[in-house]
Amino acid sequence: MPLTPKPTELRAIGEKLGVDYTEADIDFIGEAIGPFVEAANAAMRLADNLPVVTYPRTPGWQPEAEDNPLNGWYWRTEVTGAPEGPLSGKTVALKDNVLLAGVPMMNGASMWQHYVPEADATVVTRLLDAGATITGKAHCEYFCLSGSSHSNALGPCHNPVKHSYSAGGSSSGSAALVGAGAADLAIGGDQGGSIRMPASFCGIVGLKPTHSLVPYTGICSMEVSIDHAGPMTRTVADNAAMLEAIAGPDGWDARQQAVTVHRYTQALDKGVEGLRIGVVKQGFGLAESMAEVDSAVFSAVETLSKLGAEIDEISVPAHTGIGDIFMPMIAEGMVRQLTFGGGLGSGAYGFYPRSLLEKNLATADRGNEFPDTVKAMATFGTWVMEKYGGRVYAKGQNLRPYFRAQYAKVFEGVDLLLMPTTPMTAMKLPDAETSRKDWLHQAWCMLANTSPYDYTGQPAISLPCGMTSDGLPVGLQLVGRHFDEPTIYRAAAAFEGAYGVGPGGV
Repeated sequence: MPLTPKPTELRAIGEKLGVDYTEADIDFIGEAIGPFVEAANAAMRLADNLPVVTYPRTPGWQPEAEDNPLNGWYWRTEVTGAPEGPLSGKTVALKDNVLLAGVPMMNGASMWQHYVPEADATVVTRLLDAGATITGKAHCEYFCLSGSSHSNALGPCHNPVKHSYSAGGSSSGSAALVGAGAADLAIGGDQGGSIRMPASFCGIVGLKPTHSLVPYTGICSMEVSIDHAGPMTRTVADNAAMLEAIAGPDGWDARQQAVTVHRYTQALDKGVEGLRIGVVKQGFGLAESMAEVDSAVFSAVETLSKLGAEIDEISVPAHTGIGDIFMPMIAEGMVRQLTFGGGLGSGAYGFYPRSLLEKNLATADRGNEFPDTVKAMATFGTWVMEKYGGRVYAKGQNLRPYFRAQYAKVFEGVDLLLMPTTPMTAMKLPDAETSRKDWLHQAWCMLANTSPYDYTGQPAISLPCGMTSDGLPVGLQLVGRHFDEPTIYRAAAAFEGAYGVGPGGV
């Protein structure tokens, strides 16, 4: 049914714009925009030009608790890919902010439960084209706003190494399922560390690629300038093979400019002889750092040195300096995306499934269901946006080239940066006795070493490098130049060859 703006609506819009419309103004404006209103109604009658869904699938099922001991799965299904390909025989779990046509998703949120998209994300099609089989949607945190694994509306996700401990977040289910062997591969998303932090906690390999290397088309956005999607796997070799399958421009994602793609698997056997690795002083000895974590990472440094890498301790002030701008900017960006973009981004070339926009609009009055993570960030982001009128967001974008230039200078002297992925290991999940303050603190206390590289957009990997005395994995983070994932894989594969695969190593 065609829509026509009512006089009361026009008056309300004027008030939002700071204009006091008279009755004559309303009559005039209503008549002036009449042809454009007709065009908008005609546009709504056009068919959406969304990517074609090419691989058959069933709606699947929601697993019972006995079949989901870690609460890592939201939904199970089976989508079989091409009969042959580099990922043939591999099973994949998708973080539940990734659109899979015909299969429910909830993005960790009660208000989105049982939303069913009509299109596949680009990474879905690419994985299937490479021969993988998608076996379900992995739980993530409520709107992906936690670095721990206790904010999902359907309960916490457990660590596969130690039950009742955090699996990390926000790609919590992705890490837990790969760590438990319930999926060979998983897609994760990273805006503050949400691939690398759960990889660290669960003892798996997680890569945040260079910003825009992997198309984010069809994945729920938090802030377009820091959205990343990437591979989570048991081994470095699987990680490189998965990245080969999903990297490169897709013609939809406006984030992708001058993308450089490599054959990542060809870097795996090149070793670290002659590589210059800078051990970032600011990544160790933080207020929240565990001595056992720092010790395990320093042991990894010794291993890399013995393998032939040139090691230097370096100071990178930008590593901590980014913190002042990162959180206010991402909070404001998140509010903009959820408010104006329906969770899919806004103001850029791309595809926007109307079903998700409609779901977002239909649940806009259910904010009382938000956990404290979402309430706090949404409130802060809205306050920043309204109080500073977009100036904080603008400053964050304007400072990005400055901070990227600081890192470019650092990389004149080294090939990789090294530090702990998370300053601590997985903590025990909150329970009924946990205060709201501690519940919230646990969601964000592990971001210090990961979030800077979402802001600068550089590639970074987490891989297991040791265990603490209480049997929990420690993650080693390597950071590279933009689009230099091959060098990261060189070092990661060499270290894994010496240490072994998984939390226990060799």
